[in-house]
Amino acid sequence: MITVWAPLARRMRLRRLTPGGAVIDEHELTPVDGRPGRWGTDIALREGERYGFLLDDGEELRADPRSLRQPSGVHGPSAVFDPGLFAWADHAWTGRPLAGAVIYELHVGTFTPDGTLDALIARLDHLVSLGVTHVELLPVNAFNGEWNWGYDGVLWYAVHEAYGGPAAYQRFVEAAHDRGLAVIQDVVYNHLGPSGNHLPEFGPYLRDGQHNSWGASVNLDEPAVREYIIDNALLWLRDFHVDGLRLDAVHALHDDSDIHILRELSERVDALSAQLNRPLTLIAESDLNDPTLILPREAGGYGLTAQWSDDWHHAVHVALTGETEGYYADFAAADAVAKVSERGFFHDGTYSSFREREHGKPLPPTVPSWRLVTFAQDHDQIGNRAAGDRLAASLSPDRLAVAAVLTLTAPGTPMLFMGEEWGASTPWQFFTSHPEPELAQATAEGRISEFARMGWDPARVPDPQDPATFRRSHLEWGEIDRAPHARLLDLYRRVIALRRALPELTDPDMTRTSVELARDDAPSRRAFRIRRGAVSVLVNLTDDEVAFDVAADDEVLLSTAPVRVADQSIALAPDTAVIIGPPR
Repeated sequence: MITVWAPLARRMRLRRLTPGGAVIDEHELTPVDGRPGRWGTDIALREGERYGFLLDDGEELRADPRSLRQPSGVHGPSAVFDPGLFAWADHAWTGRPLAGAVIYELHVGTFTPDGTLDALIARLDHLVSLGVTHVELLPVNAFNGEWNWGYDGVLWYAVHEAYGGPAAYQRFVEAAHDRGLAVIQDVVYNHLGPSGNHLPEFGPYLRDGQHNSWGASVNLDEPAVREYIIDNALLWLRDFHVDGLRLDAVHALHDDSDIHILRELSERVDALSAQLNRPLTLIAESDLNDPTLILPREAGGYGLTAQWSDDWHHAVHVALTGETEGYYADFAAADAVAKVSERGFFHDGTYSSFREREHGKPLPPTVPSWRLVTFAQDHDQIGNRAAGDRLAASLSPDRLAVAAVLTLTAPGTPMLFMGEEWGASTPWQFFTSHPEPELAQATAEGRISEFARMGWDPARVPDPQDPATFRRSHLEWGEIDRAPHARLLDLYRRVIALRRALPELTDPDMTRTSVELARDDAPSRRAFRIRRGAVSVLVNLTDDEVAFDVAADDEVLLSTAPVRVADQSIALAPDTAVIIGPPR
């Protein structure tokens, strides 16, 4: 039986079409007993068959809100896709826990020249040789237009056709598992895109009069909408064999229910994990600095696996670049790197000058450090800069090497952004392809005016609607074998291997991490030691050589540049990082 939730409709019809768009026939839907707002029909649809819904007496075809495939885009008919027909060969796959992981974040459309899931498969061996364990895809759900970051999706169940659709997605997941890589899918449940969204015609998916930063808030007061979200999450994990979900901007999920949607989701996912007998991961993006997200449900938390740590990024970004504008201002504090390394959050009830109020709550020391995902670069922190410039655009190769060591030896779960491992020279800019001229103009003008208020020359702000902006954001794979990129890539591989070999670098007990200044760096506070148990990471971001005291039995396990070793001391040149510890 085909059903659809459409409580706003007075009449519902299902129309079948040929692949070319010709009408085959129509069938009236009738209310489904005992399911408010549900319409249904017993008509049977075959695999690949095109169909859509007509609401009331209208003649404009609407896609199935739960469509898994949109061959002609979000305005076209849906196509029947049965994920159960795929002959999975990953039966031996037992999953990967997040503890001890290294995540690699990428955007399908710009990772390869072709921008497809099948082309991505051809690059998976690069990720294996790098040493990452989890591949995280930016959203792949269907959006209007040709290219987009993915956060303007309007049909959450469908895989964007230009990426290859759902069949290619299954091939990708199986190929990843075959290489020992877990897959995390970024999903967006806090808003719907501004272009091609017809869901509000079916029912109250959005709240009237309540908005977040991206548009109208999702209506979590409506049980059918909550079911729509949870069923979507389970679809990825169960039917597409995905290993985890990254939940976009959960602070924008306004939920006053007795049981928060995130807690409800974690309960359902944990139940599925037990059924499938493999770990399933839920990672929240949140700017709340609230440990409730990752505390156990029995302790009053939501029971999510992990959350992103923007504070770690901000502290390390300021240390590396010296930028202190906007939300970076507070992180110029002398103890910023120390605090995020030792306690997870920088703002844990302290005053945030950017927000002009106290912000955050302390992270209990009992929380394992791997529950915080830490990164020096990601899609937001690059793409939301006016020019979409990476650290490689402003930092020397030596300082990029220090960034690599800091990222991969952090107490949290490190995450890399595509191309970071070789210091990609290509930017990653904000790009859209809204077909509506008025929306395209508003998007471009809004982007320019936003950065003009911050003092940027409007001529330097790329037009997100210009196809060249999208093209510029593609990785240039030919760089990986050229200097200085090849040297940096080799360093990333060596540090990841060392992280796996040294138990101290994946120790989840945050109380065994401490940070102290180098002995002769009191003035600048930019040369420091991060102790991870018996292993230490020494960093010199000053303009002068800096000496550190070391134990008699310590040896250099890895260095980004030559160092001078003397009796119980080691001298680091500017922009150098060293990992030392007892002989192994």
